[in-house]
Amino acid sequence: MMTTTKTPLWLLLLALTVLLLLLSPAKSYHGGEEVEEEVEEEEEVEDERTEWQRGYGRMREGEDVFLLQDSKPVIQTKAGEMRVVRTFGGRIVEKPIHIGFITMEPKSLFIPQYLDSSLILFVRRGEAKLGTIYKDELLERYLKSGDVFRIPAGSAFYLVNTGEEGQRLHIICSIDTSQSLGLRTFQSFFVGGGTYPVSVLTGFDPETLATAFNVSRDELMDFLTSQQEGPIVHVHDSVPPRAWTKFMQLNKDDKLQHMKRIVESQRLSMEEGKEDELEKSWSWRKLLMSLFGSDDAREDGGRRRGKAPDSYNLYDRKPDFRNNYGWSVALHQSDYEPLRHSGIGIYLVNLTAGSMMAPHVNPTATEYGIVLRGSGTVQIAYPNGSSAMKAKVREGDVFWVPRYFPFCQTSSQNGPFEFFGFTTSAKKNRPQFLAGQNSLLHVLSGPELAASLGITDERMRGFLDAQREAVILPSSSLAPPEEMQQEKEKRRLESRGVGKVAASIANEMVVGLE
Repeated sequence: MMTTTKTPLWLLLLALTVLLLLLSPAKSYHGGEEVEEEVEEEEEVEDERTEWQRGYGRMREGEDVFLLQDSKPVIQTKAGEMRVVRTFGGRIVEKPIHIGFITMEPKSLFIPQYLDSSLILFVRRGEAKLGTIYKDELLERYLKSGDVFRIPAGSAFYLVNTGEEGQRLHIICSIDTSQSLGLRTFQSFFVGGGTYPVSVLTGFDPETLATAFNVSRDELMDFLTSQQEGPIVHVHDSVPPRAWTKFMQLNKDDKLQHMKRIVESQRLSMEEGKEDELEKSWSWRKLLMSLFGSDDAREDGGRRRGKAPDSYNLYDRKPDFRNNYGWSVALHQSDYEPLRHSGIGIYLVNLTAGSMMAPHVNPTATEYGIVLRGSGTVQIAYPNGSSAMKAKVREGDVFWVPRYFPFCQTSSQNGPFEFFGFTTSAKKNRPQFLAGQNSLLHVLSGPELAASLGITDERMRGFLDAQREAVILPSSSLAPPEEMQQEKEKRRLESRGVGKVAASIANEMVVGLE
């Protein structure tokens, strides 16, 4: 005979209560009041806290995502190299640009080519001759340290190190990827070349090219296969001249005619009436015609041409701001017209030992910086008030700061700190400073700001007036080294205790309400 046991009533009530608690919204208490918070909402808040890390490409905890340390060689020969630091893309960065470093040995040539990306060159050290095509004419410019020059995407150019014996050429450049084919960091189309690198001319059959250049096939093959030294080659006078060494020895008119022959090869291939050749070569003909032009196909129809672009020297420019603690220069489209076409600005900052570029915000542009000399610290804050990065940087380091993010740079106590960079807007930036006599806190100072800080208006004004300098701020003459200062701050907080800090804030709020 089977017997049944009744479940006690109190046990059923307990189980029901537990079930109701599990199904009810999560609750927390704040200030004695009950606040309901959905679990999903808590997850959304947590998502917002990590949005900054994910949005800016952070892959692991503790990584300085705003330090760009992934420098890769894209060209490397005995005569020089080019390295590129790739920057982040995505929806948060409105115009990502890569940073290139070109180093060329004495008497070397960066052979003629054009790119799918525009470049802005900054001569860090040395001297160079730049040749490029401007409205059907060969434009040559001699560049020195501090010079800036823009090369549009699709414009053929070459570079020669013309410095004194034993002097290397160092160039920093921005690589604007907005017109890139997307195949890689940037795509070179070498007009010069041979077996290494291969010239774009080899994309046409030998008969077409031999006809275009009016030479035999053997002469053509010798012309197209002599170069084996890479994109950057030596041009010593003591060695037998190769194809593009000979090119550099031509006078200005002969160089232009030589490059125009490439265009004529396209025209002849079309006149042959080959359907397959027409289809294959038409896009190249249009591209090369746009680069080099021809005597009967000028865009201006023979009208008077505008002034050819020139370089701009940052070191010759009077600083936009200067005081006893440093100076800064900002180059905009109103100062240098070629920047208008690239939408990229340029800046140069020099801080004396221990001085600081005051915390500020760029409201219109993302900023990329390269340390030219000395060492210092770069600090960046997230929008939620947490620290995004505090990193020590030295010569050669690259950092970036997203638009709107607060940041500052501080020079080490050992010597001057100089950094140069690009911004993603060619218009005047007008940074908003968060500290110093010209800070936005001074502009906003009033009872509203005091109330938002929970202090009296008098105390707020005394606090803001303590700093008498603007833009570039001095270090304290009594400031100890960083490690000692951190230890001193730690001891101070420990001695006061959390309770004393809280009591001080509470008292101040009471005073502010009286």
